[in-house]
Amino acid sequence: MNFKKCSIAMWSACYLLALATLTAAAPFLTSYGPLELDLSAVLEPPSRNHLLGTDELGRDIWSRLLYGGRISLTVGFHAMVISIGIGVSYGALSGFAGGLIDRMLMRIVDTLLSIPTIILIIGLQVFLPRNVLTIILLIGATSWMPVARLIRTEVLSLKGEIFVQASAVLGASPRHLLLRHVLPQTLPTIAVMAISGISHSILAESTLSFLGIGIPPHEASWGNMLSGVQTYILSGGWWVALFPGLGITLTALAVTFLGDHFQNRFALPQLKGGPST
Repeated sequence: MNFKKCSIAMWSACYLLALATLTAAAPFLTSYGPLELDLSAVLEPPSRNHLLGTDELGRDIWSRLLYGGRISLTVGFHAMVISIGIGVSYGALSGFAGGLIDRMLMRIVDTLLSIPTIILIIGLQVFLPRNVLTIILLIGATSWMPVARLIRTEVLSLKGEIFVQASAVLGASPRHLLLRHVLPQTLPTIAVMAISGISHSILAESTLSFLGIGIPPHEASWGNMLSGVQTYILSGGWWVALFPGLGITLTALAVTFLGDHFQNRFALPQLKGGPST
């Protein structure tokens, strides 16, 4: 691998590895709990006692950044797994079945895509408890449609290939054709969609938490850390928003750069119609 050509992807991978390591080791890297209040140190700027300063309740921002990163990465990964699992299964079934079944299934996808994701999440959230598991399920269950459309397109193309037709003539069952010959050919696309799905899920969680409908306020997350801090920024507390904002931005960029690298490496077409909040 040429390091110069892959420098951005390499740095992105190193950043994500370092982030995962830091968040996993959070209890050993800070002497403060993410919910620990210190009313004598409210809105204290970065100092020796508080490396990244404190927020409006005197909570240590470094501690909240680490523990919030845990939640953001957990939501990003698990929501992506749900999204990819549903999208690949649905798209593969639609594309391989073809005909009327394919048209019906795609009309359902088109209908769901016409509804803003945040409206879907708010509507579904009414019936579910508000916690991390609910946010994971909601983001995963509302972001699989673009995956399904892309996989369906690839399956439609692949099932007409000579090697698939030859296997069918030799008596291979539809299930065997799909699982052994067609789906393995889509793995590079699935990998790229999975990487971009992590970025989307992290941004979706941050957006929902910022709006007050995501992770509950009593749990630290990057989105929660940005919620309601506009007043403190204007009064000089720039550190309250800077560090969680950097965490979200750098993580999303790192995942995006990594996804672009794999997309170029596998010579995949530009992915369009990706999930959006």
